[in-house]
Amino acid sequence: MVATTLWWIGNVLLLVVVLPVVVVLLNRVLAAVERIRAASDDILEHGLELAGQLDNVPALLATTDATVAQIAAGATRYGGGVAQLLPPKEKGA
Repeated sequence: MVATTLWWIGNVLLLVVVLPVVVVLLNRVLAAVERIRAASDDILEHGLELAGQLDNVPALLATTDATVAQIAAGATRYGGGVAQLLPPKEKGA
């Protein structure tokens, strides 16, 4: 008789205390999973948009050598002009 009473008390405690705690914790875990799923969907969507923008990169890189040569020529002209504006460097300094 005592064992049956203790069994029912244990069942009631399980239903009243443990089960709501499990439900609350499960709800928190599922909410975090939904936030992660939304973030991953957003990353996938924008990653695909970015990948679509990269189609022109090989054509743009083909013109890089000419651009670097133009910049180098301009920098050389600028350096020569600045050198003419500055006073001559003293040997002791």
